[in-house]
Amino acid sequence: MKIAMVSEHASPLAVLGGVDAGGQNVHVAELAAALARRGHDITVYTRRDDPALAPRIPLCPGVTVEHLDAGPARPLGKDELLPLVPTMAAELARRMAADPPALVHAHFWMSGLAALDAAGDMPVVQTFHALGTVKRRWQGSADTSPPERIPLECRLACSADRLTASCTDELQELVRMGAGRSKIDIVPSGVDRTLFCPDGPAAPRGSRARLLVIGRLVPRKGVDDALRALPDVPNAELVVAGGPAAGELDGDREVRRLRALAEQLGVADRFELRGRVPHEQLPALIRSADVVVCLPWYEPFGIVPLEAMACGVPVLGSAVGGLLDTVVDGETGVLLPDREPATVSAALRQLLADGGARERLGAAGARRAVRYGWTRIAAATERVYLRAVVGRDLESADGSVAEARKESVG
Repeated sequence: MKIAMVSEHASPLAVLGGVDAGGQNVHVAELAAALARRGHDITVYTRRDDPALAPRIPLCPGVTVEHLDAGPARPLGKDELLPLVPTMAAELARRMAADPPALVHAHFWMSGLAALDAAGDMPVVQTFHALGTVKRRWQGSADTSPPERIPLECRLACSADRLTASCTDELQELVRMGAGRSKIDIVPSGVDRTLFCPDGPAAPRGSRARLLVIGRLVPRKGVDDALRALPDVPNAELVVAGGPAAGELDGDREVRRLRALAEQLGVADRFELRGRVPHEQLPALIRSADVVVCLPWYEPFGIVPLEAMACGVPVLGSAVGGLLDTVVDGETGVLLPDREPATVSAALRQLLADGGARERLGAAGARRAVRYGWTRIAAATERVYLRAVVGRDLESADGSVAEARKESVG
């Protein structure tokens, strides 16, 4: 099957760790590669953010990345991209007309808007990766999303042929937004189990217990809460991987804020910001940890807990979003109420005092991670594609699908 993927701000070629480069980039790259291994022909369309980028770049056998010219060829925050969607849609329609795919799979809401506008009679599968309603609920006035996001997402949820939700929590949110339950499939993100596995080298470490946080340096990831728990976890260090490159840390405002907080808490000597760590180096860093700490305020899915489980390291996480599906409390890790540092410190002390419990949790996590291998995730996605194609063939009998869709999304 020939498949067009649209990922307007999250290129599978991007360097991970920046404010707008994270789990979605990994998801799109890994899913495209896994589908190609199953015999599909994948083209990923993303916005050009560098004038030096070639129009077409092979990612791996069966997967090509194509760059859409929309707006200035430089990095832009994803919250700046909505005015560029019509241009992206027109360029996407032109590209797909030359070699039509069987369907379009859009990643993120603005990709979905462009895909619906460009697809015509082709079926569209939508994966949101994050929802504006959830972001607004948790961030309030700090939410920088365009004000049109929530109503446009609601229309998109009703107009796409099929939706994939990354977890149970997201499925329920989509239904509250008006999407029909019968057209939603839960398809989680996956983990590369050839890279993230218990066997392999571990990064060097000292004598202190190691607590590890991996993720972008944005407030909702909960680095503050891990840091505030540290004073009550003696003889433990907190290592944070993510954010700018190591040589650029001093100029980052969030880095300066976290360092100041560590000084205020009296734990600066036990707090280390590593900066951006290459993806291929993460398994060794994870294996060096006693516990991987994931304390987001909200999390649409969360790949890091999966990567930790696949490496056989227990997870201490917030009981929110996708973590409620991936981490089994008391079996593969520990789930706690979000934003309660005192509860976090108590749980960490208990985990660090019981090496046998950590070993059991880690082993169970590695077994559970098998179900999240990319081969399985690609097979589940393929089933969604087939439902979308069959459904569109039935709906197209009256010849009014494209017009009805256009009216629905405005």
